[in-house]
Amino acid sequence: MRRATLAIDGASKGNPGPAGIGVVIYDESGNVVCEYGQHIGDTTNNFAEYTALVRGLQEVLKMGFEHVVIRSDSELLVRQLSGQYKVRSKNLLRIYKSALELLEKFKYVSINHVCREANARADKLAS
Repeated sequence: MRRATLAIDGASKGNPGPAGIGVVIYDESGNVVCEYGQHIGDTTNNFAEYTALVRGLQEVLKMGFEHVVIRSDSELLVRQLSGQYKVRSKNLLRIYKSALELLEKFKYVSINHVCREANARADKLAS
């Protein structure tokens, strides 16, 4: 089975304010197979985090990976996706559901919270 590691980050200056996303996809050997940063307009940091996740998952699926290990420095995103926290924000509910639909397409998913320093490449792309 092909396994990808997806490192994501979202950032917002002002929260809400000008926001960006960073996505880095690694293959099984740890090689970067895709990376990009993009400005996404004015939004919150949490919406930017979810946007990075959805866009990253779409790319991972296009590349044919069946297993995905997700790394994010957003404790909220990780805990919401693992069911530890409820999604209370109406602003996040639709994109949260989109993320769940994409996650269901994989044979294996692992979602991990990492410190900001361990997510530096995606963080830099989001800024």
